[in-house]
Amino acid sequence: MYSNKDIAIVILNWNGKSLLEQFLPSVLKYSEGAKIYVADNASTDNSVDFLKTSFPEVSIIQNSENGGYAKGYNEVLQYVAEPLLCLLNSDIEVTGNWLDGILIAFNSEAEPDILQPKILDYKDKSKFEYAGAAGGFIDKYGYPFCRGRIFDSIETDQGQYNDITDIFWASGACFFIKNEVFKSLKGFDESYFAHMEEIDLCWRAFNSNYKTQYVGASTVYHVGGATLSNTNPKKTYLNFRNSLITLVKNADNNVFSKAIIRMLLDGIAGVRFLFQLKPLHFLAILKAHFSFYLNLKSVLNKRRQLPKRHSYYKISSIVWSYFIKKNRSF
Repeated sequence: MYSNKDIAIVILNWNGKSLLEQFLPSVLKYSEGAKIYVADNASTDNSVDFLKTSFPEVSIIQNSENGGYAKGYNEVLQYVAEPLLCLLNSDIEVTGNWLDGILIAFNSEAEPDILQPKILDYKDKSKFEYAGAAGGFIDKYGYPFCRGRIFDSIETDQGQYNDITDIFWASGACFFIKNEVFKSLKGFDESYFAHMEEIDLCWRAFNSNYKTQYVGASTVYHVGGATLSNTNPKKTYLNFRNSLITLVKNADNNVFSKAIIRMLLDGIAGVRFLFQLKPLHFLAILKAHFSFYLNLKSVLNKRRQLPKRHSYYKISSIVWSYFIKKNRSF
């Protein structure tokens, strides 16, 4: 039976002293018995000195460079021995007893391998948060969506997702995974740098017959966009590029036809950005596609090395459902 002492809470930090100062106290207060680590991605502010002075009970692991979310976690988790890992964003406020529901799920007969709590918006705590909400799914063409969030439509939390249920992907903002499973999957794909790497990991887990669940009894609040805002074209670039790579790496049969349709839909999204007078986001999609083409050989090599793929989607096109049928909630 797992208990709090079996959990390592690992917070990745890059120049985030103010976030650590604001949110680390809640983690320490409500995570009694768990081991708390801060993994520093070569910060150039005084984050590390601040931690040593203000939070001496926190273990610090320092990376030699800022390799982003994927490489940053891959490097530090080599030194973490606890059987359960919680990869926690530095802009998350946790709540009382937040680990209780997680442990109940990990100790249940369902035996999940990856878990996500309910993620609400720190700025409006009645709303779900964009990055994960109440658990993620993916459509035929690789577009991710969540219970509680489809594209930019965010639901109000009215207890509709207070359950424990199987999901397809868990949010990297607050991501629980068995240490042995993380290692068996060889961690995150470091070519992603940031964004979508947790979906890729969960997709590989799914194809390896591991189980991902959502736990509505555990709640955290996420600021979101603390490192890279949704309005930043770089985020658009990373999301579109990494989403295409994830689809081609992990989808089952007819992957090329899916990728072609996906790129056409991306093109429509690009035109929509132009009509919204957001030319930099249009250019970000073009750049994402060119990067995908340049890296296609490497992506296909990775695909060949992965396990046999399973049917993965419950809805053919979330784009059709949302924009044409006007379905705004899960």
